[in-house]
Amino acid sequence: MTRAVIIGAGIVGSACAEALTRRGVEVVVVDRSAVGSGTTSRGEGNILVSDKGPGTELSLAELSRRAWLEVGELIGPSLIELEEKGGLVVAQSRAGLEALARFATGQRAAGVTALDVGDPQVLEPRLAAGLPGAVHYPEDMQVQPVLAAAALLAAALERGATFRTGTDVTAAVRDGDGSLSGIRTADGQVIEADVVVNASGTWGGEVSERLGAPVPVLPRRGFVLVTEPLPPLVRHKVYSADYVDNVGSSDAGLETSCVVEGTRGGTVLIGASRERVGFDTTLSVPVVETLARQAVALFPFLARVNLLRVYRGFRPYCPDHLPVIGPDPRVPGVIHACGHEGAGIGLAAGTGRLVGDYVTGARTHESAGEWAELLPDRFAGPSEQQV
Repeated sequence: MTRAVIIGAGIVGSACAEALTRRGVEVVVVDRSAVGSGTTSRGEGNILVSDKGPGTELSLAELSRRAWLEVGELIGPSLIELEEKGGLVVAQSRAGLEALARFATGQRAAGVTALDVGDPQVLEPRLAAGLPGAVHYPEDMQVQPVLAAAALLAAALERGATFRTGTDVTAAVRDGDGSLSGIRTADGQVIEADVVVNASGTWGGEVSERLGAPVPVLPRRGFVLVTEPLPPLVRHKVYSADYVDNVGSSDAGLETSCVVEGTRGGTVLIGASRERVGFDTTLSVPVVETLARQAVALFPFLARVNLLRVYRGFRPYCPDHLPVIGPDPRVPGVIHACGHEGAGIGLAAGTGRLVGDYVTGARTHESAGEWAELLPDRFAGPSEQQV
């Protein structure tokens, strides 16, 4: 039986564990902390197709959406607060509406359901008046990230997986011929493995270096505002059209775009900001103020609502805005599953399916097919790339 060690018990690592145990793979999950306690606990729970243009990431989002629905059927949608609530992308100017319309046209050609909305208040009555238009994406969904990670890992544990918390990985262990045989932990122990999955999120770059197969995963800080509990007032995930541009931007400086959505618990989540400041966790009052102003501009009723808290986290960012998923030919046996940036929760279930294919041999580096763009050797220099 194949033995896989998964580094990281966040949403991606837990999804990989669930997918692998479903295929009969022996799984050991290791993490420095508790399940879902890192970047996963700082996420909004978005499962989106609306923010992705035609290409590999959209294909992965569609695969993942189907996989999340399967997971919901397996675990129970209410247990992980899986909701097919739909998304509403709102233009705040005529120029913005024209750009949004062009973007939606390309998505429709790729098979996404994108419905033009002349009056956004028909779908969201509490939106500001006079907005020129929107696009409705009924396929967008939401999940509670920590509940989902815990449920996925629990499903894997029920099938025989083991979970070792408080475990820091320091290196890959190789046989005399260079093939992978396990990992070494900070306390000097060796955990044997045929395959090691790097699902360590924002720390994916650091872990990849320890494994001898570096990939450029960098942190991108973001803030989310949480309101006091309210009656259901926001029906969809609602965001301004400039959110898509900010997701795809490589600028290191601060970028903000309004994202507003309600939760089952009654709170309203307000985001989103992006900035490359390393692992600096400092609370930025100007960023919080900017996000609040943008949210009130979309939903005026929020001006009378109290903030409950503000949290921040780090999105695992790759320079080309695509995750790293697949086997690393530099260290046979290492498979990366990280670098998803702000889409890790939404793409987790699909990532688990792909990792399952690679671990079981149903898919290889050479037969990656439509997923070849996600392979780690895209970052290698000419002398390192496989031919």
